[in-house]
Amino acid sequence: MTALCYQSGMAPEVDIDLRAAAEAWLADDPDPASQDELRELIDGLPATAAELRDRFAGPLTFGTAGLRGRLRAGPNGMNLAVVTRAAAGLVAWLAAQGGDGPLVIGYDARHGSREFAERTARVATGAGRAALLLPGVLPTPVLAYAVRALDAVAGVMVTASHNPPQDNGYKVYLGAALGGPAGDGAQIVPPADAGIEAAIRSVASAASVPLGDAGTVLDDKIISAYVRSAAAVVDPDGPRDLVVAYTPLHGVGGDTLATAFTAAGFTRPAVVADQATPDPEFPTVTFPNPEEPGAMDHLVALAGSTGADLAIANDPDADRCAVAIPGPDGSWRPLRGDELGVLLADHLIRRGTPGTYATTIVSSTLLGRLCAARGVPYAETLTGFKWIVRAAEDLAFGYEEALGYCVAPAMVRDKDGITAALTVAELAAGLKARGHTLADRLDELAVEFGVHATDQLSVRVDDLAEIGAAMGRARSNPPATLLGAPVSEVLDRLPENDVLTFRTATARVVIRPSGTEPKLKAYLEVVEQAGDGDVAAARNRASAGLSALRAEIATVLGV
Repeated sequence: MTALCYQSGMAPEVDIDLRAAAEAWLADDPDPASQDELRELIDGLPATAAELRDRFAGPLTFGTAGLRGRLRAGPNGMNLAVVTRAAAGLVAWLAAQGGDGPLVIGYDARHGSREFAERTARVATGAGRAALLLPGVLPTPVLAYAVRALDAVAGVMVTASHNPPQDNGYKVYLGAALGGPAGDGAQIVPPADAGIEAAIRSVASAASVPLGDAGTVLDDKIISAYVRSAAAVVDPDGPRDLVVAYTPLHGVGGDTLATAFTAAGFTRPAVVADQATPDPEFPTVTFPNPEEPGAMDHLVALAGSTGADLAIANDPDADRCAVAIPGPDGSWRPLRGDELGVLLADHLIRRGTPGTYATTIVSSTLLGRLCAARGVPYAETLTGFKWIVRAAEDLAFGYEEALGYCVAPAMVRDKDGITAALTVAELAAGLKARGHTLADRLDELAVEFGVHATDQLSVRVDDLAEIGAAMGRARSNPPATLLGAPVSEVLDRLPENDVLTFRTATARVVIRPSGTEPKLKAYLEVVEQAGDGDVAAARNRASAGLSALRAEIATVLGV
């Protein structure tokens, strides 16, 4: 679509197609606030042409974790019109697949979440399908659990997880009838996502979508059932002497996690007071993502002041779990997602949990080596939990380096920050009872398998074209060496996936665009052996290697 046309001797005028498209969308928009927002932009033309062009550049599409975008009017944003069309396309697709059963809907505390959930319910009932709404703002894992527990045909969770305050999103889960055994309660994958998108495009207008009643609001029994199942994930006879500091990061996980900890026999965690209440503005953090620098500062301060053994953070929709541990000098160190992932896997293997252990192509290679040494099945998938949980029907555990862990696939076929928190608490309490810590267990694994140090080079962009340009530079001029060693493998997954991998004997780099944020990510790993028992020296060497590798890859990408 051309945004501007120029006539000799005249000021630029807005192309009639852009104005017409905006006027047509405005006439169909059911939200007065969005109407006012769009009218202001239309009246501001041509000065507002760039902003208007961006909003009409195309519809939101299903990425790594469903629809996700800025809260703003127009097809390229999250708003009531987009949600109405998305819900209509979803229920039409479900009907075309012959799937029976209700649509269960959850939502977090972000701006617009409840309104989007309630509109989804009315679209479902308007199409003749039962709609079940969760009873208030709740974690994403509760919705994923409810899809299975209520034998729903599908589920919708309105959340943008750990994105900035101005974003929201729309995750879709399939029940057993359409998802199959491995995908029962899991997020959609191709070709379902393309089929739903096609159905959305077939919706003539938001105004043409019939709306029914508000559906059925579930009572607290579904929360109690989730909590009971979560508490049952840990050994009821295990040690419980553990002091935990916790933050939900202004999200919706606080009450559910505290109740689950109590039900499992742990002492209720101490909670960061100024982050305990759901707040869509996330006022104490720059980004509500425990991976981001500074996001866990309040938590670490609380942990130090309360003499905690362990510090745990959930992201705002509580599907992720971050952990920090104390050092010998009293300082606290956040565990990387790969560190916690292998600790949990090792714990479950030692506990005798049967089945396949899975992670993604961007996670550490240590899990594969652990599984090989322990004689348990291992699987590696593309990035995204929708792929991890489908790695095998007998999945025992899955994790991704971005702080996502599935410790109970039969309960929640998705990442679950509540059950992950319980499981790491179980591990820490058991180690404490024997006079050990999580740090001690990491050292034992390092001696056995080597230090597998991981990090990211993450570049946030304003123009998505910058990501494509950087990937193009890496493809056209791949490095011959990394850290002085020859690159032994260059793996390009195009056209199926925009992922590029470089390997040497002791290093690996995986480069890909983020599926949920405007970022380019390079996942770095350096392996240093510690067979002599000097883990600290091996970690220092690995850390220096990561720093050098980050600089080398930044040059390759031109960022």
